[in-house]
Amino acid sequence: MTITLNQPLKPNLAKLTKYLEQVNDSGWYTNFGPLHQELSARLESYLGVKNLLLVSNGTLALQVAYKVLNTQSALTTPFSFVATTSSLIWQGVETVFCDIDAKSYNLCPSEVNKALRVDKSIDTVVATHVYGNPCNVKAFSALAEEHNVNVIYDAAHAFGVKIGDKSVLSFGDASTLSFHATKVFHTVEGGAIIFKRAEDFKKAKELINFGMDSSGAISDVGINAKLNEYQCAVGLTLLDNIDMVLEHRSKLFKAYKVGLSGILELPKWHDETNYNGAYFPIYLESKERYDCVTTALKYNEIEFRPYFKPSLDLVFSDVRNNGVGISQKISNHILCLPLHYNMTIDDINTVVNCINLALKDYK
Repeated sequence: MTITLNQPLKPNLAKLTKYLEQVNDSGWYTNFGPLHQELSARLESYLGVKNLLLVSNGTLALQVAYKVLNTQSALTTPFSFVATTSSLIWQGVETVFCDIDAKSYNLCPSEVNKALRVDKSIDTVVATHVYGNPCNVKAFSALAEEHNVNVIYDAAHAFGVKIGDKSVLSFGDASTLSFHATKVFHTVEGGAIIFKRAEDFKKAKELINFGMDSSGAISDVGINAKLNEYQCAVGLTLLDNIDMVLEHRSKLFKAYKVGLSGILELPKWHDETNYNGAYFPIYLESKERYDCVTTALKYNEIEFRPYFKPSLDLVFSDVRNNGVGISQKISNHILCLPLHYNMTIDDINTVVNCINLALKDYK
C-alpha cells in the first residue's frame, strides 16, 4: 500500500454545509463578507497576531506585500518554492540571490549583511521560513535597522509556528501565508498577509479590491486578490480542529526525528520553536546514498519529493547572485518524506525502517 507524500485535510461536510447555507441565505458571496470577517478575526486570535488580511492565494500575498512596502530591489533565497522568486520577478522587482545557512537551510544573515554592505540599492530582504523552521529573526531585525531595509517573511510553511511564546508571523514588516490545499491549514486556495503596521494593512486591503478605498473611490492601481466566502467556509470548518491536526503532525515529525537522528543529516531547527509538522526533510550527502534511499523508497511505494530542487538561481539564471554554492549543494541532496494528518506512527516506522535497511545494505 502506497504511503503518500501528502493528503489535504478534508472539511467535515456537515459543518461546511451549515456555513455554505449562511452564504446562500445572505447572498453575500465575496467582497469581505461575514465569513471573511469571521475567519480573519479567528485567525488573528488563534495565531496571536494583528493586521491579518486574507487574500486569494499565497503568491498574491507576496506580491501585495511587495507593492505595499514599495519594494524596488530585493535580496532573497534561492532555496524555496519557486513563487518566492517568481513573484518578485513578475512584479518587476530587481532581484538578487544570497546564499543559505548550511545547517538551517534558511537565508544566511551573515551573507545578507555582506551583500547589503556592497549593494546600497537593495531595500528589502525576502526570507523564507523553510519547512516551517524559523529564520534567525533577531539577526534580520538587526540588519533591517542597520541597513534601513524592510524584511518580508515568506511563511507559507509556518502556520502555527512560534518562537518562544510569540508567533513567527509577528516578525518583520510583513509575513505571508499560503492556504493552498497541501498546507497544514487551507482554504483550498488562499493566503494571508500579516502586517507590522496598521496603515500597511489598510493600504493592502484597498489594493486587493482594485485599489478602492472605503468610499469606493480609486486610491491607487490595485488588483483583485480577495478571498471569497465559500473558501472562507472551508477555512472556518478546518480551523475548528486545527489544534488536533498540528498536535498529530508534530508527533509524526518527532517520531521521524527520533528514528532518523544519527543515521541521516537533518536540518538544525530553531532552538526556541515548536514543530508544526509541515515537512520532514532529510539530507543525503552523496549521490550514491541519495540513489540508494530513493530506490528503496520507490520499491516500497513510499512517495517523496526533492523540495527544493533545483536551486532557483539555476532556474532564473539572469538573476544576479552573491554566490549560492550552499544552496546548490543542499538542493541536490535533499528529500522530503511523507508527512500528513492521515499518517500514523506505524507509517512513520515503516518509512524509517525502509531507510535504515537501505543504508545498512549500502556499501
